[in-house]
Amino acid sequence: MIVKNEAPCLRTCLDSVCGIAGEIVIVDTGSTDETPLIASEYGAVVVPFDFSFVDFSAARNASLKAAQGSWILVLDADETLSPCDLRQIEELVSRNENAGYYFARQNQHTTGPPTVDHVVRLFPNRPDYRYRGRVHETIDAAILEAGGHLFTSKIELYHHFAEHGNTRREKNLRYLGILLEEIAVNPQDSSRLDFLAAEYHQLEMFGEATAAAERIAQLRPSDATAHLNAGIYHLVYQSDPPRAQGDFLRALELRPGYPEALAFLDRAGGISCCYPE
Repeated sequence: MIVKNEAPCLRTCLDSVCGIAGEIVIVDTGSTDETPLIASEYGAVVVPFDFSFVDFSAARNASLKAAQGSWILVLDADETLSPCDLRQIEELVSRNENAGYYFARQNQHTTGPPTVDHVVRLFPNRPDYRYRGRVHETIDAAILEAGGHLFTSKIELYHHFAEHGNTRREKNLRYLGILLEEIAVNPQDSSRLDFLAAEYHQLEMFGEATAAAERIAQLRPSDATAHLNAGIYHLVYQSDPPRAQGDFLRALELRPGYPEALAFLDRAGGISCCYPE
């Protein structure tokens, strides 16, 4: 784990994994509350980390370097697992596969229904498995490049998302600036553009989000989902049905019968009846 001032929720998180964690490694990026003390109460190894230069991958990788176990389970302090999840984790680890496993993260918002995304949180402890990206850090590509596999598990991770609007907006703006710096260094890294489009969208900067989606489709011309997303932006946020139709038709060429592309093509006034379901 990497943490900063997580005293209100850290115990709940650690309680949820105390039956499975052979060791707990916590990288602390500058807490001024009781977070390090609470971590020590659970027998955790607490590693101080200078976070004056924001780089979440560097902090994550410091935690991996300190870990002695043969498998890694990554959590954030505002996340928990259920007892049945622990049994599933034990079963996956017992297979001893060279693979990372996606968890379905249930994001519990203070208002509105939960949202779901999928994140790799369980993988072997190998020196070539390391996170990338200063923000929205991921390990997926490193696992694949090192010869590993990625599998979807049935494990659900409960994320108690409690940031208020202004706090969230400030975070979005910080992350946006860092992503733009990363993209300036490597403009061909479409994975950073995925997160850039998401940040623009959350900030309701839909013109910029559309441009990012267009760039992603250019960099990933064989990715049906990239063309679908570009089409959605052209249709919903640019009011450009003809261009959106072209995007949806391209997505269908790449993935015949793509349900979402068919639905949006019909919404854009296209000829979805010509494509098999």
